[in-house]
Amino acid sequence: MTQLLAPPITPVDALVPTLRRQGHAALSAAGLSDLTHTALPDLDAWRVSWNHLLPDDYLRDGGRYRRRRHSCFVVEGDALHQAPHRAHWQPLAYNALHGGLERWFEPMEAAVVTAPAWSRLLCGLAAVCSRLKGAQPWFVEAHQFRIDTTDGIGRPTPEGAHRDGVDFVAVLLVDRHHVKGGETRVFEADGPQGLRFTMNEAWTTLLLDDERVIHESTPIQPLAQPAWRDTLVLTFRARGFQGPGEV
Repeated sequence: MTQLLAPPITPVDALVPTLRRQGHAALSAAGLSDLTHTALPDLDAWRVSWNHLLPDDYLRDGGRYRRRRHSCFVVEGDALHQAPHRAHWQPLAYNALHGGLERWFEPMEAAVVTAPAWSRLLCGLAAVCSRLKGAQPWFVEAHQFRIDTTDGIGRPTPEGAHRDGVDFVAVLLVDRHHVKGGETRVFEADGPQGLRFTMNEAWTTLLLDDERVIHESTPIQPLAQPAWRDTLVLTFRARGFQGPGEV
C-alpha cells in the first residue's frame, strides 16, 4: 500500500499562532482532547451514530455515496444552545453545485448532542475562534458525513475545492474503513501555496480560516467491501446562520 502522507500536526500551545500565521492547522486526536477537555473514549462513543445516517437526496451529480445528518447550535462563552432545526443553505458563490438550495437533513441523534463531551467540544473550538476574531456568539452548523463506495467511488467534496462562507471550519476524521484516497488538500485562497495529506487517525482535526484558504478532499475507492470514510464537519460563523437572501 502507498505510504500515506501524514498531516503536519500543530501542538496545542501553538494552535492560535499557527492559524493566525497560515490560516490552517491540524491537531492530533490527543491535541483535540487536550484543547477541548474531552476524553477520547467519550468521542469514540459517538461513532456508532454514523451507522444511523440517512441518504443525502440532494446530490446533483446523481450519486448515492453520501449519508448525513445536520444540526445547528449557538455558542456563547461556555454555554451551548441547540438552535431550532433548520435547512442547510449556502449561496452559489460558495457552492456552485448545491448552492441556492434549502437542504433539509434529519437532525443529529440526541445521544450525541446532549452528551457533556459535545458541549465541551463545540465550546472549546469556539474559544479558539474567539481568540482569533474576538469574543462573540458563534453560530455552529454540525454535519455528520459518511462517504461510501456504493457507486464504486465516493466524493467527499463533490463541489471541488471551495470555501464554506463562514469564519472557521473544523474537519474531524471519525473513521476510515477499507478505503484508499480521501486525501485532504488545502490551498491559499489568494496565493500559490498549498499542501496535501491524509488524515488517518480517528479524531485528527483540521482547522481552517475560511476567509483565507480553500479546501477539498479527493475521492475514495474501496480496498474491500463495505468501505467508507466518516467525518464530522463543524462550521463557525459570526453574524448568524447562512440563509436565503444572501449572495
